[in-house]
Amino acid sequence: MLPPINIIKLPQPRLQSGTSIEEALWQRRSIREYSENPLTLSEISQLLWATQGITNREGFRTAPSAGALFPLEVYLVAGKVENLPHGIYKYHPKGNELALELDGDMRSDLCKAALEQDCILKSPASFIITAVFERVTIKYGNRGIIYVHIEAGHAAQNIHLQAEALKLGTVVVGAFYDEEVKKVLHLPDDEQPLCIMPIGRK
Repeated sequence: MLPPINIIKLPQPRLQSGTSIEEALWQRRSIREYSENPLTLSEISQLLWATQGITNREGFRTAPSAGALFPLEVYLVAGKVENLPHGIYKYHPKGNELALELDGDMRSDLCKAALEQDCILKSPASFIITAVFERVTIKYGNRGIIYVHIEAGHAAQNIHLQAEALKLGTVVVGAFYDEEVKKVLHLPDDEQPLCIMPIGRK
């Protein structure tokens, strides 16, 4: 039984780097092998902000969203992150913070749910993008399903480009057992996993 949810305030993201968008696009590759060195909490914060961070007072985010309905959720499976205990965390964009959902190193469980892909087991951390489709289909009907997948692609590419700016590597993993990933993350019935992105140092 977990204590009340632990909230971890993340470092503020930076808005400038030494890598141009053109350089990040040129260098972007799918990377499946990582060094054993841990990630920093600042790097995790920057990546989460790039995925779904809020960019203005109206609540708009780094990734475009049909109707500004924001169906995506982002989870972090932390294994080797400095100053962050092992666990599954959910990103809260409004406060730029993480909420501990489940403690313990769950990389092995997530790896098994993703057809034993070693990049997930050996990475310091993985990001999982999920969606609550009803947030969009209630307005757009079945067309909203397409919009959600488009949005997930935007968010995943943001992770890729931000990783390049941080000199990190990642890959989009789409091969997994949906229900097994839901069990690992303890997702509610109306929330579906869309992709897993392990990340680490090249």
